[in-house]
Amino acid sequence: MKMRLAGFLMFTILSVSILSYGFSGSAFADSHNIPPISASTELPSYENGDRVYVDGSIRDFDPDIHSNTALTYRITDTTGNIVTIGQILPDSNGDFSFNFVSGGSLFKESGDYNIELFFGSIKGETKMLYTGGEFEPSLPGQDNGPGSEPEPEPEPEPEPEPEPEPEPEPEPEPEPEPEPTCGPGTELVNGICQVVKDEEPSGGGCLIATAAYGSELAPQVQFLREIRDNTVMSTTSGAAFMTGFNQLYYSFSPTIADMERENPLFQEAVRMFITPMISTLSIMTLAEDGNDAQVLGLGISVIALNLGMYVAAPAAIGFTVHRQLKSKI
Repeated sequence: MKMRLAGFLMFTILSVSILSYGFSGSAFADSHNIPPISASTELPSYENGDRVYVDGSIRDFDPDIHSNTALTYRITDTTGNIVTIGQILPDSNGDFSFNFVSGGSLFKESGDYNIELFFGSIKGETKMLYTGGEFEPSLPGQDNGPGSEPEPEPEPEPEPEPEPEPEPEPEPEPEPEPEPTCGPGTELVNGICQVVKDEEPSGGGCLIATAAYGSELAPQVQFLREIRDNTVMSTTSGAAFMTGFNQLYYSFSPTIADMERENPLFQEAVRMFITPMISTLSIMTLAEDGNDAQVLGLGISVIALNLGMYVAAPAAIGFTVHRQLKSKI
């Protein structure tokens, strides 16, 4: 009798242990199914000219450790070319959001576009479906997109009352029609609401210069943006050069920008290093917009000048000092 009771107790304890292990194992598995960085787009697909809104969160975000760490996002097309890139700071809960406009010269083919997310050593991604199409600006009285208000219809002009005099009085001049009110993201051009062009149509900002000078509104950063968009990108050869340059530049610039924000001494050193290079780019203002020959010639001159200033001159100085020291010995 005692052996039967002992066997029954052992069987009960073993059953409870197995069940509790199964529950804890399933809970552990559920907590690790959440990706390190999760994100999603607002709509299932986007056409040319639509604004893409992306929301997401970082799973193991610690505000005491990651308060100054920026999240880098990079959008690539169906062939792996970079379409745009940028950086944002998550909030105290690890949530983040950003947006950009689909379409334009960089969205060349329809299909799935990758949205890659980098935060320190972790990575996440999501996709957006771009269907292409020609973008047509809305006319007055049409819907300008989500959140816009309908255009007010002009009030009918009152008919003039007949006068008792035999000679008719001249009709009053018609009142001017009220200007249409454009919705968010549009502006009034020649009486038509048109989409406002983004400040960065050429694919991302100057991350290193922005971190070095502390703001995208700094004069040096504005100058770099104007040279790129108004002079270099206005020519075929300049646009081809920028496509290859962006692939190289955005492979290391997010890391350097993070180091600048975390280390003020390194930020000051980078600022001193790039200031002479930015000064030499003023030569590009002599080129006419859209003139391939002038942009190509002045661009080669700027590259040669920077190679002489950053490579040839230090090498010549080092060689001279080495020769002087060797002659004294």
